[in-house]
Amino acid sequence: MFINRTEKQHPIVGPFKGHTDRVFSVAFSPDGKQIVSGSWDYTVRVWDTESGETVTGPMDSHTARVNAVAFSPNGKQIVSGSSDSTVCVWDTESGEKIAGPFSGHTKPVTSVAFSPDGKWIVSGSDDHTVCVWDAENGEVVAVAFSPDGKWIASGSMDNTVQLWDAKSGEVICGPFRGHTYGVCSVAFSPDGKHIVSGSSDHTIRVWDYMLMVFVP
Repeated sequence: MFINRTEKQHPIVGPFKGHTDRVFSVAFSPDGKQIVSGSWDYTVRVWDTESGETVTGPMDSHTARVNAVAFSPNGKQIVSGSSDSTVCVWDTESGEKIAGPFSGHTKPVTSVAFSPDGKWIVSGSDDHTVCVWDAENGEVVAVAFSPDGKWIASGSMDNTVQLWDAKSGEVICGPFRGHTYGVCSVAFSPDGKHIVSGSSDHTIRVWDYMLMVFVP
């Protein structure tokens, strides 16, 4: 279909009104039926895509501007990042804060996203760092990139290590089980063939993930 780009385009729905300061982040729900917005009025709102009405919110736990919002893959949770340097997780339907604030950044959080399985949240900040969080308890997850940048190893408070595709975010192999307490640190060997993990169980383990990735 040919689109005449010289013609003025009009929104099919909106404007959605309710925020009292600039809206800095928006995202569709996975099914496209709702929109979440984060505003510099310190609040998060969920809107009905067709009617433009607020269906949840305002959610107002942040103490500074909300810079980033995103839905979980199942659409049941929302994550928000704020200039108060924290991350919060909300129930989409009730608007209740179900986790957070997650504290670890030292400057405004400018970007947030869920992992494809909804278990993790990644946040980017003006403090020049990226944090990966357990979406349920807010524990910072230990992560490391492989030497070639293709893989990410993660260690979690669920006592496991996993390997991820850095581009797609999909799990490549794992979870590797053996630790009896949370994994606090992970690293790749210089040749990228092994992962070493350190845990609160007082042990260090080395994993040969190459066999699990490349051997059927």
